[in-house]
Amino acid sequence: VNLVESGGGLVQPGGSLNLSCVASESIFTFQSIAWYRQTPGYLRELVARFFSNGEKNYAESVKGRFTISRDKDKRTTYLQMDNLRPEDTAVYYCKGHRMSGDYWGEGTQVTVSS
Repeated sequence: VNLVESGGGLVQPGGSLNLSCVASESIFTFQSIAWYRQTPGYLRELVARFFSNGEKNYAESVKGRFTISRDKDKRTTYLQMDNLRPEDTAVYYCKGHRMSGDYWGEGTQVTVSS
């Protein structure tokens, strides 16, 4: 199972980015697919999660600014990030969760700076 993230980059504060996570298998073989982020010296934190039953949840710090969505035909989970702040700077990772274990992508760097 592979998960591949893309879409990161450098953006000014207030800007937007749309991250993509493409899975090598159907996204419905996962109980959930989530986006996490990590900055040096800090633990990886949950940003947003999309459950197979359609439920979603978000970290408080991104509610109202980030939106998680999916396209089952493209086996892709997206993270639309609007009104970005410098504190959103991190490596963003995609994680697929199954009862048998978790599968992580390699991450994509997001830098928010003027």
